[in-house]
Amino acid sequence: METKKVWLVTGASKGLGLTLVKKLLENGYRVAATSRNAHSLVEAIGVASGSFLPLEVSLTDDDAVKAAIDKIVMHFGKIDVVVNNAGYGQLGTLEELSDAETKENFDVNVFAPLNVVRHAMPYLRSQKSGNIFNIASVGGIFGSFAGWGVYCATKFAMAGFTEALAEEAKEFGIHATVVYPGYFRTDFLTAGSLKTPKSAIQEYAAARQSEQAHLNDINGNQPNDPEKAADVLIAISEEENPPVHLLLGSDAYDMLQNKIELITKDAEQWKEYTVSTGY
Repeated sequence: METKKVWLVTGASKGLGLTLVKKLLENGYRVAATSRNAHSLVEAIGVASGSFLPLEVSLTDDDAVKAAIDKIVMHFGKIDVVVNNAGYGQLGTLEELSDAETKENFDVNVFAPLNVVRHAMPYLRSQKSGNIFNIASVGGIFGSFAGWGVYCATKFAMAGFTEALAEEAKEFGIHATVVYPGYFRTDFLTAGSLKTPKSAIQEYAAARQSEQAHLNDINGNQPNDPEKAADVLIAISEEENPPVHLLLGSDAYDMLQNKIELITKDAEQWKEYTVSTGY
């Protein structure tokens, strides 16, 4: 009987990552999971075994990521599926977020998953197979949310590098998918996972209203089930030709349609200028 695939899931101590790891283990897959605190993984899932490897990794440390991936291959013999799930939400308008706050969000949401890709690819290339899921957000499709510009920019970046990765990796039999979840009922919108600006400017009424709505009203009332999202990711990993773009949630689908309509409207309205630049 074929041995089930080995998965690497980052940011696995809570939210969608934790749900996915539990479901994978229930279904007989072998899983390496990372968190900033290995104790939280052991507490939530269990100790290291033949099917589970908890790892404490600072994903923004390139050397630490390489060491972790080498350790996974030593433990399980290979890696088949990589899920770049770790990340956090950063609220704040472009004016009020500091350089440090902005760079930190990019470090965790963009440069950390690039570290994982960089060091997983040699193993995936050598075996001529694999899947990489980069978990972005509907904010990686549609950025018209006051107070979410930096966060959306990190997710737009993830979408962009995943599109390129899909082209680079396909000649090796490796599939790359950018995942755009809508609102899922996890702890993403809790104070521990969603950062607010250190120096808020109260004049930004729309941003402040969005901040309060996400922390107080939307949190706990999200329309999507993380258990079902985990089922979808597992199913997609077994597809022969998985998509480059995967939306999760009817709200994500609706936002895509809104984005298409907005871009098309602008393109058509200003087409005379657009096509006027040729020689």
